[in-house]
Amino acid sequence: MIGLILSIIVIGLIAGALARLLVPGKQNLSIPMTIALGIVGSFVGGFLGYLIFHKDASQGFLQPAGIIGSVIGAVIVLVIWLRVGGRRSVSNR
Repeated sequence: MIGLILSIIVIGLIAGALARLLVPGKQNLSIPMTIALGIVGSFVGGFLGYLIFHKDASQGFLQPAGIIGSVIGAVIVLVIWLRVGGRRSVSNR
């Protein structure tokens, strides 16, 4: 169980960091937020992969396609986060 939790955190960190490298612009995210971004992105990527290909992770947790899906999902979540977060800015008029 501890191994699963650690692997989720490590893959979340890798997917979140790669997403932050792929999306242009400045992202004010801490390391824990980057891990959370990667973990949420993994769920989004897995869900989209299931919707498109109708397959789940029954063949193993760590697969190259799963990691790529995690990065794609993290990029989607990061872009949505930046769009929603950008609207909350306060203007001084």
